[in-house]
Formats: sequence, C-alpha cells, structure tokens
Amino acid sequence: MADLRAEEAATGTDDRSRPRGVLPALCATQITGWGIVYYAFPVLNARITADTGWSTNATTAAFSAALLVSAVAGIPVGRILDRHGPRTVMTAGSLLAVLAVTAIASAPDLTAFTGGWLLAGLAMSATFYQPAFAAVTRWWGADRIRALTVVTLAGGLASTVFAPVTAALAEHFHWRTTYLILAAILAAITIPAHALALRAPWPPAPAAHARQTADAAETARSRPFLLLATAFMLSGFAVYAVVVALVPLLAERGADPTTAAWALGLGGAGQTLGRTLYAAFAARTGVTTRTVTLIAAGGATTAALGLVPGPMPLLIGLSVLAGMVRGNLTLLQATAVSDRWGTAHYGRLSALLAAPATVAAALAPWAGASLAGLLGGYPGLFVALSGVSAVAVLFALASGASDRGRRSE
Repeated sequence: MADLRAEEAATGTDDRSRPRGVLPALCATQITGWGIVYYAFPVLNARITADTGWSTNATTAAFSAALLVSAVAGIPVGRILDRHGPRTVMTAGSLLAVLAVTAIASAPDLTAFTGGWLLAGLAMSATFYQPAFAAVTRWWGADRIRALTVVTLAGGLASTVFAPVTAALAEHFHWRTTYLILAAILAAITIPAHALALRAPWPPAPAAHARQTADAAETARSRPFLLLATAFMLSGFAVYAVVVALVPLLAERGADPTTAAWALGLGGAGQTLGRTLYAAFAARTGVTTRTVTLIAAGGATTAALGLVPGPMPLLIGLSVLAGMVRGNLTLLQATAVSDRWGTAHYGRLSALLAAPATVAAALAPWAGASLAGLLGGYPGLFVALSGVSAVAVLFALASGASDRGRRSE
C-alpha cells in the first residue's frame, strides 16, 4: 500500500486527479477502431476478392503490410507519448484511420488498395492498444491493472459488435459502401472522443525505483527483454493467424458466412470474459508463471480448433475459449514492461517489446493463408500454429530464468 501511495504521489495520479472522461472515451474508441479498421477485413475479404478478382493472398498481404507499418511506426509514437501524452497522437491517428478506410473503400486497383492499408497501419500505431495503454499506465499509476482491464474489456467487444454489424451491412450493401458507412461511424466516434477526453495534463514520469531501469536502451538490449520479446513474437504470430483464419476454418467445416462472422464475434465476447479474470490470476501468480501459462493455453485452444471437426456449436465454444485466452494475453503484454521494469519509460519499452509481435502479426494473415494451402487446409494450419505457441513457451521460461533478480515468483 505504501508503494502504491508513493507512486501515485510521484505522478499525481491519485483518484482525485485522474481524468474521469479518459476511460469511457478509450473504451468507445478501442471498440470502434479495432472493430472497423481491423475486424471488418476478415468479414469482407471474401466479398472483396470475389468482386475485384484480386487474389486472397494479395488482399491479405495488403492487410499484413498495415500491421508491419504499425510495428515500425509504434516505436517513435511511443517516445512521443512518453514525453507529450496521447491527445495529439490519438486524435491525428483517428483522422488518418478515417482517411485510410475511405481510401480502401474507393481503391480502383490493388495498388491503391494496398496504399490505403499502409495509411491504416500508421493510424493503428497511433490509436490501437499501445497508445491507449501508455495513457492509462501513466494516468493511473499503481492502479493501472484495474484501468487497463476496463479498456481491454471494452476492446474485446470490438469483434462482438462489428463483425456481425459488418456482415449485416454487407448483406444489403456493396463492400465498398459498407466500408464507407463504417468510416462515417469511425469519424463520428473516435475523432471527438480523443480530441475532447484526452485534454488532461500529462503527469511527469515517476522517479526510477529499485525495480526500474533508468536507461531504456540498456533494458531493451538485455537478455530477459529480448527473450520475452521473442516469446511474444511467436505467440503473437499464432494468435493473429488464428483470428484471421477462423472464418475460413469454419467455412471449411460447413459454416455459412454469417455463422462464421458470429463465431468470430463471440470470440471477442470471450476476450471480454477472460479479461475479467486477469487481475485475480495476476494476484496469485508470479510474472513468469502467468506468462508461460497463458501462452501455453493459447497453443492448446489453437490445437483444439484444428483437431476437433465439429459439431459447429462445439467449434463456436472453442472459439469463445480461445478468445478468453487471447483477452488475457493482451493484458499480459500490457503489463509486461511495468511488472518487470517499471513505468518511467513505458511508452518506449512497450513499443519495443510489442514491435516484434506486431511484425509477426503483420505476417501472420498472409503466412497463414499461404501455409493453409501447403498444409492441406486450415485445420492443418491451426495444428502447426499450436506448435509455434509451444516454442514461445520455451522462450518465456528462458526469459524468467534469465531475470530471477527482477521477478518475484
């Protein structure tokens, strides 16, 4: 309790000084941003390729390129967030996101379509979880897990809300019109929310303490950091490949597009449910134990989806269970830096830690679609992805063994 009060005093983040509008705003913008910029694509991609004649590999590669841009851009964005706060970054990112979705909807050819997704990647780096986590971590200080949980609970609903909404719009409108409608929703919610709700003064970084490395560059070069980044990279590759490949997997198993979209959406509901359990899990486990446990659980649910042929309600149930694990993995990554190295350089270190995972996520949709063909279909892909998670577990174990002086097991 004394440490909590000391950190709150150092940063001015006690209950009375915390900006009250931030959490509701970030909840709304994470649902909308992820739902439209990310989750609409796997729902619409089959319609896009059927209408344009572009290959699935080509359109998925454009989507992957956006995630790659997000990974690279996230590092300088993290530095800006540490120094100046989230308002300008996230408001500008919201404007870029609207322009990007509009460009994607209007693209006359594959080159323009890819350009729209590259712009979307810049928007992702400035509006998705990393900048939101940086904002919450600095403003909420020692009480950050509760606030992070609230934001990610809402973010987990993104697919639950927007996968069915996108599917319903696509039943009545052309995919281009559907994207334009979604762009209008994105503009109406995210731009004013970020511009108006994030105006509170940005607290100073807390002074370094015993568990915190003052030199961010030194921390980023350390063996525990690099091993943990590798674990998150491999796990992220598997998780994001599963998200994008779930709809075609269920289609191979006989699901119609609407049922598959609902399964993806219910997986988002699972994320929300899983995140309600994270604080209690974190309170009862050491940092390495929960890292290993959650990555292993992700691999197990992925393997189950690949090996279980049906019936469809069981597959949907597995999708929800996988979502629960995925939700916990998001919070695990959100707290990885602060749990091990403190919060003074959170924006920069979390961006560096997330960058390899985001690169892997960028490659995952394209690689997953390609590997599915080589492995005889999506069930084989899911089994292979579970093996990737198993390797990630080994790196997570090694990161803890290399950092026994920093962790408390």
